[in-house]
Amino acid sequence: MQEHYRSQSVALERCILARVIGPNDTFTENPLDEMTGLAESAGTQVLGGIVQRRETPDAKTFVGKGKVSELKQLVELHEAEVVIFDNNLSPSQTRNLEKALGVKVIDRTELILDIFASNARTREARLAVELAQLEYSLPRLKRMWTHLSRQTMGVGMRGPGEKQLEVDRRLVEKRIHDLKQDLTKVEQRKEREVAGRRDYLTVSLVGYTNAGKSTLMNALTEADVEAVDKLFATLDTRTRRWTLPSWGPVLLSDTVGFIRDLPHNLVASFRATLEEAREADLLLHVADASNPSVLDQISAVYAVLQELGIDEKQTLLVINKIDVPDAEQRVQAVQNRYPHAIAISARSGMGLDNLANRVSRALSEGFVTISVRLDVADGKTMAWLAKVGEVVSKQFHEDHVEIHARLPVRHAGRLIREQHQVEVLAGSLPEPKPEHENWEQQLPTAGRLLLEPTNESSPIADEEVA
Repeated sequence: MQEHYRSQSVALERCILARVIGPNDTFTENPLDEMTGLAESAGTQVLGGIVQRRETPDAKTFVGKGKVSELKQLVELHEAEVVIFDNNLSPSQTRNLEKALGVKVIDRTELILDIFASNARTREARLAVELAQLEYSLPRLKRMWTHLSRQTMGVGMRGPGEKQLEVDRRLVEKRIHDLKQDLTKVEQRKEREVAGRRDYLTVSLVGYTNAGKSTLMNALTEADVEAVDKLFATLDTRTRRWTLPSWGPVLLSDTVGFIRDLPHNLVASFRATLEEAREADLLLHVADASNPSVLDQISAVYAVLQELGIDEKQTLLVINKIDVPDAEQRVQAVQNRYPHAIAISARSGMGLDNLANRVSRALSEGFVTISVRLDVADGKTMAWLAKVGEVVSKQFHEDHVEIHARLPVRHAGRLIREQHQVEVLAGSLPEPKPEHENWEQQLPTAGRLLLEPTNESSPIADEEVA
């Protein structure tokens, strides 16, 4: 796939936007606002746009004939070089539109892939983006060879364009296979890294792109990670130590931002990057109070979490940027739907103390207080208990030591699996099932705070270790 619009030092590509709104689509204010931001992030100059409401897209050109003519007029008027659709087009629809308009046509997925490619900095991110791009372009290879006619017909008598297409397809399929193998190794390494941190409680930031997750991470941990007003500025997971008041250190991770209709290929390719979120003890879902579509963005993030299979995680909703002009009404709208949402400004520091206290309380829900009997020589387990939890008291006897400790449920499961004498003093543990070799895997999460509106219970939700 071509990489467009890489440098601001060259002339920006002039573009026209287009979007078809279906009967189930929702939006606030200008339906092209988000696409304008995406197009400008990709390095284009947006000169106009059209919107059409349709029950179903046109099979040949996605928009109707009248809108195709209107698009052509806009292209000629502004001397545009590309038309960008805020929809996903089939290969044939793209070809038909390019033929009718006389300029390059790209769809929403191709644009997002292009932005990801321009922002990928690490090897892991580059592998993931390249895989997603190749899987997207494979069924579209024929579009690249339309200038070569098929000169002869019949088995074994194909023209040069068709032969080159087959060669290209084999090369792309081979590269996809190699990339998947490389990413599998990356995922396995990432799983080992995350597993190595299981002695620590982990909190992961998730949310819509440009919601302020990196700014919040800097404010909480003084991490000094890049935080810019730009879509998809963060593609790699960064993990830092966050010391909670009256609690102690936890690990805080910043993850790639989500967006409405995030391409499935990207979701699959970035599974290694999102491993931190899948394994986190708590998610902080950061929402942007400065965006008129904040409620729609919250729903879009939840849809991605469902796709990743991590929507059951305990999650707190954090409304960021409450100090921007006109944010008060949007904050109120979010809190009307999600009464337990936490309002903050990562940039000014407003509400961060309340956020830290709420996180401490949420993490406490997954704890249990136990009494465990250990051999007096078992210094290793004693040190481990002090590391993963809070040792309340120790009573030494001739042949053993009795320790009262408060620690996460999953760690209490390890003590039981190792056949230590454990008595639960506060909280509860599920009964282990004999067929499970790893007892901790069957422990439930601390509890899910639903995204859906409710008046009865808490609603939702949002790399190295310093």
